[in-house]
Amino acid sequence: MEKYPGKKNTAVFISGRGSNLKSLIKHSKKKNSLIKIILVISNNPDAEGLKYASKSEIEIYGIKNKSNFENKSLKLLDKYNIDLICLAGFMKILSGNFIKKFSKPILNIHPSLLPKYKGLNTHERAIKNKDRFAGASIHKVTEKLDSGKIILQKKVKILKSDDVRSLEKKVLKIEHEIYPKAIDKFLTNL
Repeated sequence: MEKYPGKKNTAVFISGRGSNLKSLIKHSKKKNSLIKIILVISNNPDAEGLKYASKSEIEIYGIKNKSNFENKSLKLLDKYNIDLICLAGFMKILSGNFIKKFSKPILNIHPSLLPKYKGLNTHERAIKNKDRFAGASIHKVTEKLDSGKIILQKKVKILKSDDVRSLEKKVLKIEHEIYPKAIDKFLTNL
């Protein structure tokens, strides 16, 4: 059987402006990309990223109902025959039950050099601890928060003049650069 009979049907989960989503959509349109983004799901129906995905002719769903979010999402993932989920600024923790039921790869981008600074406020913590470097990590999602196998990381220097905002901008820039590379690397090694 051919390793890649075509591009992997991909869903992206977002919560906000969708800047990583834009980077992934741009990448998915390249001839040599291994993904085709056909579905964007958000736990925030007003997420800016949904508008962008809609303009790119991608199916979008904003699911506000917290208690039903995972069940509705699983039905959509099944309906669209999704092979891969990419979490991109998705601010909700998926349950172990969801991860087991989906049973296919889920990737996440995290704004720190994991295993350092799992969870929230990563830039604030890096500055407070006087770290010399910050960065971004793309990892496989497991039931343990921000603990799955790291696929790719890149670091940026923290300058004395950096504050949380300036560091966030620097890290976001490298996120856009490395997330598409990490996806291709991950799929090539499947």
